[in-house]
Amino acid sequence: MTRVKNALLGTLFMAGLASTGAVMAHGNVTPSAVNIGNLEKLGEEWRTENPYRTGKNHDEALSIGASAYNMNCAACHGLEAKSGGIAPDLRMLDEGASGDEWFVERVRHGSVRDGRVYMPKMADYLSQEALWAIRTYLDSVHVEE
Repeated sequence: MTRVKNALLGTLFMAGLASTGAVMAHGNVTPSAVNIGNLEKLGEEWRTENPYRTGKNHDEALSIGASAYNMNCAACHGLEAKSGGIAPDLRMLDEGASGDEWFVERVRHGSVRDGRVYMPKMADYLSQEALWAIRTYLDSVHVEE
């Protein structure tokens, strides 16, 4: 929970900078398509936990997720998920179901404040499979605070 609180504090800090004009909203990008290879198809109903965290699809999801992260997330969240301060440091995203809950909320609904898009609704552009693959990659770079 501490990581989520820190992410929220970082978000509030950035909102403060944005209100001074020091930072522009950075969600005005169109995500790149992701080839999900042979990953298990998940259907329309959103899963509440990462289905690729373990099992036969894990290694492929990790590889796809690393590539998809670099194409679609690194510009704001940093290479290897090491944030430079613009967006939350995703290496510190809670592990397991609590982190999955925050992840699903953010990728499905994005982040908009005062009419500025800070993160687009990634689920409008990328499949559930691609997004869970990204989450699998984020698990692989997780660090404790």
